[in-house]
Amino acid sequence: MSPLPVEPQGPVTKRRILADLTPLRTSVDYRRLWVGNTISWTGQAMTALAVSLQVYDITHSSFSVGLVGLFSLVPLVVFGLYGGAIADTVDRRKLGLYSSIGSCGLSVALAVVAFAGFHHVWFLYSVVALQAVCGALNSPARSSMIPRLLPPEQLPAANALSSITTTGGTMLGPMLGGLVVGLWGYQAAYTVDAVAFSAALYAMWRLPAMRPEGAEEGVRRKRASVLEGLRFLATRPNLRMTFFTDMCAMVLAHPRALFPAVAVVWFGGDAKSVGLLVAAPAVGALLGSVFSGWLGRIRRHGLAILLAVAGWGTAIAVFGLTRNLWLGLFFLALAGCADTISMVFRSTMLQAAVPDEMRGRLQGVFIVVVAGGPRLGDFVAGSVGDLASPGWAVVGGGVACVVAVGLLALKWRRFARYDARAPEA
Repeated sequence: MSPLPVEPQGPVTKRRILADLTPLRTSVDYRRLWVGNTISWTGQAMTALAVSLQVYDITHSSFSVGLVGLFSLVPLVVFGLYGGAIADTVDRRKLGLYSSIGSCGLSVALAVVAFAGFHHVWFLYSVVALQAVCGALNSPARSSMIPRLLPPEQLPAANALSSITTTGGTMLGPMLGGLVVGLWGYQAAYTVDAVAFSAALYAMWRLPAMRPEGAEEGVRRKRASVLEGLRFLATRPNLRMTFFTDMCAMVLAHPRALFPAVAVVWFGGDAKSVGLLVAAPAVGALLGSVFSGWLGRIRRHGLAILLAVAGWGTAIAVFGLTRNLWLGLFFLALAGCADTISMVFRSTMLQAAVPDEMRGRLQGVFIVVVAGGPRLGDFVAGSVGDLASPGWAVVGGGVACVVAVGLLALKWRRFARYDARAPEA
């Protein structure tokens, strides 16, 4: 018997191999939202690179560039939970629209200030922090809309398409940003980002009202409580497992901080080798999204998550044993592909097994885990790498991830039996 039960299917077709585009064909609102988010995400990735370059140009300090990440992380974590509570209280369309307008306005401000020749690092830090606030308000609202636009059976396909947006934008945006900054300056990159946001604004504007279920028009709804959302999560073992398994991968087996040392010590490389190591998981994640058509046939989402996270840990551990650059890149790409599979099913469970009035708050928790997990993983990997060696940190982290997810599976056996046809939190 297959460990991942699937529905009976006919002959193999491209549709079962490549990403399932059914959500884009069946829902005009979702199609506009996806296209708008894809364009704006690429523009934001351009701006992120441009801001880092401009900060270094002003300060000539790598530490100052590193502070850009801190100024974005703290508001994202703090307002992620709060943004989810707001999304469970107000019209999600309006929240998404207003936060997108805020992000667009900040990109316009960056462009205007760059054209005016106002080069002050404190202004860039302030804009980055405000952009993170807008993103923290926008993401729970947008994610909570998807189950209202699509039937449950299309959610895995929609989440795979979202992975194409984030991974593709993260890869393409910096390349375009570097090219635009190099040819026309920072102001051009910020202007392109501001224009790109028009697609997201149009998509949000065309959506129907998205008030949380049970909220009547014209009746003031009680403010949703962040603590109430956390209490709900505490009583739902399947949902908790989606977060625990992700933390196993991102905290225990996230070797990104070791790539500079690994590139030199293991592969005798330089900055170019570091770039390849950083890009490899993203390439694997993108390929996993593009060839995701088969994911819609999987019904045992919990088991799929456990296998995918164990696959991530195994690939990272094997990468730590390799001393050939191209073989190492292959296993990092496999890890990225496994991460995409895990993300698709974790997101689908959060959308399908959570009641509508709680979706915003659970998406807020998701943002905090996704934003904070890799940063904590960088700290763990870097610390172990200094105390022991990069090899011990990478291999040990991968093995620890597999062991931890195995122990979690033994502790909460029902998670492996989770069936998408009868979602249970």
